[in-house]
Amino acid sequence: MQFEPPIAGVLLAAGVGRRYDPSGVRLKLLEAAPSGPHAGMPVAAAALRNLRAAIADVLVVVRPADSAAQRQLRQLLAAEGAQLVSCPEADAGMGHSLACGVRARRDAAGWVIALADMPAVSPATIVAVRDAISNGHAAAAPTHRGQRGHPVGFSRACLDALLSLSGDAGARSILAAHEPLLIEVDDPGCLLDIDTPGP
Repeated sequence: MQFEPPIAGVLLAAGVGRRYDPSGVRLKLLEAAPSGPHAGMPVAAAALRNLRAAIADVLVVVRPADSAAQRQLRQLLAAEGAQLVSCPEADAGMGHSLACGVRARRDAAGWVIALADMPAVSPATIVAVRDAISNGHAAAAPTHRGQRGHPVGFSRACLDALLSLSGDAGARSILAAHEPLLIEVDDPGCLLDIDTPGP
């Protein structure tokens, strides 16, 4: 019987959140999550727990430990038991971080890409995306009240395209080429990202 590698979870935590704090003093991923099952805990830790509740094999893409806040973030994620993958080109944009994470799990059956600044995504939503990829869809994403949310899943059919991503456009070009299965979910958390301080 041939072993089928699992779907991997990739949490993107390599941004600096310039919209949250242009000065760079406050790192939004260390701020308290305002809602969701892990409200009050650091945003990145809440997002990680939600992803790990749905997917066993998870890694977190981080930027180089070039500041006290980034070192604190790494310590926080390591304390959560996360496998960290450093992306030296993180400043070049999300595409680089995404490709870095997929490269670290290039043998997986597929990838569910989650964002560390989205702490309120229901694990059930993540499971639905994971299962869609496991069932043969090239790409999948949740929707809530007509808006596409996160996380987004990709099958091995997208591997080469994922590995070639760069810049800050993320995976838009891949989703244009591989129309995702849209899964309606009763989960406003799949749309909630932490971009600015306050409600």
